[in-house]
Amino acid sequence: MKNLANLNLSNVIKIILATLFFLCIADMPYGFYQLVRFAALIGFGILAYQANQQHREREMIIYGGLALLFPPFFKIALGREIWNIVDVVVAIGLLVSIFTKPTAR
Repeated sequence: MKNLANLNLSNVIKIILATLFFLCIADMPYGFYQLVRFAALIGFGILAYQANQQHREREMIIYGGLALLFPPFFKIALGREIWNIVDVVVAIGLLVSIFTKPTAR
């Protein structure tokens, strides 16, 4: 029952984004990657706003930077292999952040 209490909006966003980033490893149609970039911009924007509201500056900067890393309006050409690494690292970071206690700074 305690696990359900941890399922707030931030954690739901993190789980959805992590799932999308893990799916990016598969060979998907280009439209899927565009959807992921839009979802990342919106999701990381919400997470950055929430972190700012809770005076967690470090998290706000990280989420803001991640929102800029996945721009939906233009493509950052890093190559498929590098994007796969970025996607996995970000997805794992999101999942880890669910289980760690945030600190205010």
